[in-house]
Amino acid sequence: MSETEIVELSAMFDAAENIVVFTGAGISTESGIPDFRGPNGIWKTMTPIDFSDFVASEDVRRESWRRKFSGGSTMSDAEPNAGHLGVLELDRRGKLNAVITQNVDGLHQKSGIDDGKVIELHGNANYATCLDCHKRFELSEIASIFNQNETVPYCDQCGGILKTATISFGQSMPEVPMARSQEAVMSCDLMLAMGSSLTVYPAAAFPRIAKQNGARLVIINNEPTDLDAVCDLVLHEPIGLTLSAALNI
Repeated sequence: MSETEIVELSAMFDAAENIVVFTGAGISTESGIPDFRGPNGIWKTMTPIDFSDFVASEDVRRESWRRKFSGGSTMSDAEPNAGHLGVLELDRRGKLNAVITQNVDGLHQKSGIDDGKVIELHGNANYATCLDCHKRFELSEIASIFNQNETVPYCDQCGGILKTATISFGQSMPEVPMARSQEAVMSCDLMLAMGSSLTVYPAAAFPRIAKQNGARLVIINNEPTDLDAVCDLVLHEPIGLTLSAALNI
């Protein structure tokens, strides 16, 4: 990255009063979490389970929990990296309005950002909920049940189906996070999109909406995106290094 680009990004941060950060898998790969959709992503070697199949079949649910508990603890063990800490620094400076994330790892909250500022479009993989009464269950509780002869767990309150608190293929996007995101995007003066190919809709529409509404748009991503041409600044650089340099941290 050039010194000129870093100075320009730093100046944008200084001038902004209401920043919305939009993050995809690319910010978390710097913490060692694999990308689901990338060239070497999980979905290249493992077919994702559709939500309707999960709900319809206990055998499919068993396979889903088998995958969850046989894949190691890469996500739960991961720590925030310099990219997450850069976003936290924007928050400390009073610049950050919201973080809209496609990630399910909870690393923005783990970095120190208040949960109320993090909008998780695709949910959170670090706990589970009942699909009927929405009671929360810790994964350790479910693992203790499942690891006994692969027993599929059910809600101890209403008997409903338990599922990780993520949005699966075929599952509707959550209305409240989408509405919160729309509200945040419409009020921001700078949208910082990082680590996303911006191809998964409707989430990927938010940076475009921000730009159309008059906000400046900055993209930091290893690969080009369809929005590069309309951006105020594009950096095809590592996220952590870029934010650390621009924020002098």
